[in-house]
Amino acid sequence: MELQIVDNFVLTGRSRGTGERAGSATSKFRAALFGVADYDAGNHQIFMKVPDYLEKKRPGRHVEGLAACLLPFDDNGEIAGKAFREAIERTAEAGLGCAVNMDTGYANYIAPSERTEVLKWTIATLGDGQDFAAGAFVEGREGELEELYRREMDEIASYGGTPVIFQTTRFHDWEPQRIIDLYASICDPYPKVIGFELGQVFAPFGMIYEEETIRGLMGIPSLSGIKHSSLSRAEEMKRLALRDELRPEFRIYTGNDLGIDMIEYGSDYLLGLAAFCPEKFAERDRLWEEEDSEYYELADALQYLGNVGFRAPVPAYKHSCAVFQHLLDRIPSSEPHSSCPRRPDWEAEIMRDCALRLGYELKG
Repeated sequence: MELQIVDNFVLTGRSRGTGERAGSATSKFRAALFGVADYDAGNHQIFMKVPDYLEKKRPGRHVEGLAACLLPFDDNGEIAGKAFREAIERTAEAGLGCAVNMDTGYANYIAPSERTEVLKWTIATLGDGQDFAAGAFVEGREGELEELYRREMDEIASYGGTPVIFQTTRFHDWEPQRIIDLYASICDPYPKVIGFELGQVFAPFGMIYEEETIRGLMGIPSLSGIKHSSLSRAEEMKRLALRDELRPEFRIYTGNDLGIDMIEYGSDYLLGLAAFCPEKFAERDRLWEEEDSEYYELADALQYLGNVGFRAPVPAYKHSCAVFQHLLDRIPSSEPHSSCPRRPDWEAEIMRDCALRLGYELKG
């Protein structure tokens, strides 16, 4: 018997050589979760086949995409403000939303004053009244969390942005209801807020929420969606099923740079990978909506870039992004933030291959 453990559930595969499968009873919850599922309530076993996933595909769906914009640096280690503003403009012109002060923007490394400067650059580039998203980051600060989050979210809202709630290590010891109550309180004053669950492979302050927490968060009216960055397809499918069951208009923004085809199953996206080449993501989204088979070739090339760029150690993807952008002559240096994990000296060679696969013409 093949077993895959996901949280406290056991996904059960067909026994090799026998054709038998475990579990014959069907629960309404599992039917809602995956469409077709055999479920043993006593053993928490689920039987799923490939067709169960395929039934979830939504060709022709319009996808909402946001790029978590890279904050570039020059050779002296200074923020390259002009290149950042050009990236914002490029992303918006491609048709993607801009998300700033996210992990790709070194939100956990730069100072609060620098995050404020990023907000100013963003709205100056996009123009008044243009929506964008921005991370509300409070990790490492002392004080009441509600007050700390409100301060960050108020500033973002003052520039016309949608706050994205970064987690904090303080959540690690909290019960689900306490997290839900905090979100409900801090989200209440704003028309739109995006949540964020971040796997610790990206940052130690992150966490993937329990199902009870997600259910509670989906009940908060002004929380319009959540970015899910577990890098687990199965975990994200559970989020989508809960969304369909509880609140169909709620957005699940995939943060799975290793599985960008999650848009095919109903996820939208807020991806650091989209910062590498926003125009290619916009083209991919258009092809999917138009049900054009050229979608697959482009999606394969983008996923190749994702697999290479987000290899272990995952946080070094920001250096990969800087190398890629520098190859395209879009930023003045391939250097990341000084605190960012680095890629090897040969990174430019493999990023060059990724760029060529995507159809870019490079110098040299």
